[in-house]
Amino acid sequence: MPSRKPSSPVLDTGDDIDADAASPSDMLALAEQAEAEAAEAEAVAAAARARARAIRLRNQAAAERLLKSDEDAEKDGSGSADDTVDEIAAESDDDSEDDATSTDDSASAEGTTELTESAAAELTAEEPAESKRRLPTVSRLFWKVLASCLTILAICALLAASGWMIWQHRQAEHRQQLVAEYTAAARQSVVTLMSLDFNHAQDDVKRILDNSTGEFKADFEGQAQDFVKLATGAKVVTEATANAAAVDTMTDDTATVLVAVTTRVTNTTGANQEPRPWRVAVDLVREGDQIKLSKVEFVP
Repeated sequence: MPSRKPSSPVLDTGDDIDADAASPSDMLALAEQAEAEAAEAEAVAAAARARARAIRLRNQAAAERLLKSDEDAEKDGSGSADDTVDEIAAESDDDSEDDATSTDDSASAEGTTELTESAAAELTAEEPAESKRRLPTVSRLFWKVLASCLTILAICALLAASGWMIWQHRQAEHRQQLVAEYTAAARQSVVTLMSLDFNHAQDDVKRILDNSTGEFKADFEGQAQDFVKLATGAKVVTEATANAAAVDTMTDDTATVLVAVTTRVTNTTGANQEPRPWRVAVDLVREGDQIKLSKVEFVP
């Protein structure tokens, strides 16, 4: 397409026309000429922009065609790709004549592009600033949440430790109570078992049976009458004293207790034997509100 050289938008003032001496008709003619030249310049600029856009579109289409032809050439193995390149080069030569005309419009478009890029740069610069303003707020919120979580965890840990200490204290109190109950029951059971007065032999035997249970009670009950006859015939009085007691093992309902006891035997003739020490291991069982003797074993 042949290019047209745009007329100069500057009025030629070299016609020796004196503005003061010009007539109104001449001034009107000059104004009409200026308007016509301005309209022509606008048309030329619009045409240049259109040609520039057409060139860009052709280049894009040519690139796509070249890419497609290369792919087809690889598939077919023919020389069609070279022909396509020649055609694209010819079209580029035809369009090169229009490049000079579109130079001014390209410069104007570049100016507009620079303005757009500067505005985008300003917006991009504002985004980090706003992000920096948001960052302290997010950081403060994070630390507040973290501090709250740590505080809650510390409170829970303190509550758990307090609960564990209270439970341990109650367990210790319960254990002390059980130890006191079992040691007292063991002392009383051993003293009852080893104390005997021939004057009250039947009552002593009955008291032993009332404080015993299980296998020991069954065995002692079978020999109770013989024991009464022996004590009555010998006319012996035995006094037992529990010196110490210690719990070996225990649960809420059973216990094994070691008891150190001393006995003194006298008879009707007035003979007194020296106190004799004993070590006895007794098993105790809780039956209702009473702790009873279930097994007796003398420990050497």
